[in-house]
Amino acid sequence: MNISIIGTYNSKFGKLEDKTVYDLIVEAGRGAIEDSGLKPSEIDAILVGNFSSGGFNDQEHLGPVALDIHPDLRFKPMAKVEDACASSTAAVHQGAYSILSGRFKNVLVIGAEKMTNCDTKTVMKVLGMASYWPDEGAKKVTFPGLYSEYAKGYKEKFGYTDEQMRKWLSMSAAKCYTNALQNPLAHMPRNFTWQDILNLPPEKNPQIAGLLHLHDCSLVSDGAAALVMTTTDRAMSIKDKVVEISGVGHTTDYLDMARKANYKLEGGKIAINKALEEAGMKITDINAAEVHDCFTITEILAVEAMGLAEEGQGWTLFEDEHSMIYPGGKLPVNLSGGLKAKGHPVGATGASMHVLMAKQLMGEAIGIQAEGAQAGLVYNIGGSGASNLVSVLKRVK
Repeated sequence: MNISIIGTYNSKFGKLEDKTVYDLIVEAGRGAIEDSGLKPSEIDAILVGNFSSGGFNDQEHLGPVALDIHPDLRFKPMAKVEDACASSTAAVHQGAYSILSGRFKNVLVIGAEKMTNCDTKTVMKVLGMASYWPDEGAKKVTFPGLYSEYAKGYKEKFGYTDEQMRKWLSMSAAKCYTNALQNPLAHMPRNFTWQDILNLPPEKNPQIAGLLHLHDCSLVSDGAAALVMTTTDRAMSIKDKVVEISGVGHTTDYLDMARKANYKLEGGKIAINKALEEAGMKITDINAAEVHDCFTITEILAVEAMGLAEEGQGWTLFEDEHSMIYPGGKLPVNLSGGLKAKGHPVGATGASMHVLMAKQLMGEAIGIQAEGAQAGLVYNIGGSGASNLVSVLKRVK
């Protein structure tokens, strides 16, 4: 694809009481430009990935906020990109396309979201706007409710019991909590085993929707991440370590849950295969992955969409703590702790996944390092499997 990442930044994720959405955008943008070695004046355009600054912060029109990074950015093109929880991966892809077009040489992509200043009711309503509002959000169907349909569908399609499902979901959560212990930027690292999670009293792990309990759900977080992109040729001439975005995939499925299979991520599987094909790679060539585990069932479905297990068998990779998806395995998944434990400031998530993977492939992991990793995969979802965006990253220098 001939597009590479030359600068990265990832803020702390969590309840950042002293930071506004404006602060987060400026912090991440400045950090990525500084890391790139470019002057602010050399940035040709800025894209800000954000889901709902209007809903969370009463501020739309976020693009111009990036001007506060540096005065030399005045009069540069800036715009906000929205695609639900995949907003900043959409911004990464749009930035790459704009460079490939020849219009720009250097593009800064920032992902940011400030969520924690809202009460839970407001957060649920705003997030519900990423569902099909007439039949879902307006009828008080939340995203835990939508993804509980995937857990229910998986259970019924393959004939599993509630007890089996609860065990496997808890294994996903425990893996991410444990991985996050080594991520200094993570929102909620925990030294939990899956048995610890299952044995929590109901008040510590209440049922949220269907088979999904509190510890199956990703976190309401604040945070930002940013990356500077340019052509691979240019990157090779100015950086000692270069990670290329070698392939991308973007598929769109129905917005409403009712018209999709409720036991697999069909759009995700197609997007993953498209990205691998463009990169000229197979899943066996990938050494690490950051996937969208907004809920624990999603991580199980994601490893199946990647082709690491047959449909209905993804749970087997979680039962064996020496399997490929754990640290030290052939293809560890969510070494950062994932959305489950790293945090999920929705507009920042995609940019953060790209930053984490780029650092991983440079041998400078934020958290657990996959030794010798040369190729990685990012899979970011918007809505209930509606928007599926994938990037394949490769170390080229």
